[in-house]
Amino acid sequence: MPRTRWSYLLRRIVIAGLVLLLLPYLLTPLYLFVTPVSTPMLWRYATGQRVVRIVTPLDAISPTVPAVVIAAEDQRFCLHRGIDWDSLRQVIEDAEDVEDLRGGSTITQQTVKNLFLWPGRSYVRKALEFPLSMWVDWVLPKRRIVELYLNIAEWGPNGEFGVEAGSLRAFNRPARDLGYGEAALLAAILPNPVVRNARQPGPAVRRLAGIYQRRALGFEKLTACIRRGRAP
Repeated sequence: MPRTRWSYLLRRIVIAGLVLLLLPYLLTPLYLFVTPVSTPMLWRYATGQRVVRIVTPLDAISPTVPAVVIAAEDQRFCLHRGIDWDSLRQVIEDAEDVEDLRGGSTITQQTVKNLFLWPGRSYVRKALEFPLSMWVDWVLPKRRIVELYLNIAEWGPNGEFGVEAGSLRAFNRPARDLGYGEAALLAAILPNPVVRNARQPGPAVRRLAGIYQRRALGFEKLTACIRRGRAP
């Protein structure tokens, strides 16, 4: 192949790569109004697997749900700007490899991963995730970030995405009717809803749910930034 054709092909590859890198930044403002599908949902659609999701506004979800999820996943959600550097520093000090870094992920980071990136853990994905998380936190209000997360998180073993689908599967009740105990059980299965079961919780899930419920009840300030009328 002549050098000119190699140069042309290389330029096309570089341009395509830049477009892919910039696309999430361009899409983020749209998510002020649109609730998109996540990359795990797209994969299930592409492979012909079951997907169940009912988009539910935050006002139609029991306030116990975001309170318990924040208590479980990201207690400093209202204080950081997408990355919780203090918590991350401690996690890095204690981590043996990238597999241990999930504990430092904020709700914003998990939202970014679900919307734009891929499952699994790698330093490459983390490198892409960090600036995107700060961008998302800058563009979207905290309330909207939580609303997106609750609607795209995987909450069941068979393609149940979003808290409404998770609640109906686990309790046969809409998310607006959940109390603290049920919300805590849903929060306890978030890291691995394929293995953990809110409908028939084992001792470990019940123990985690109890911890998360106590946290949510004891710290009203955890959700101050997502209550309507508060500044993002």
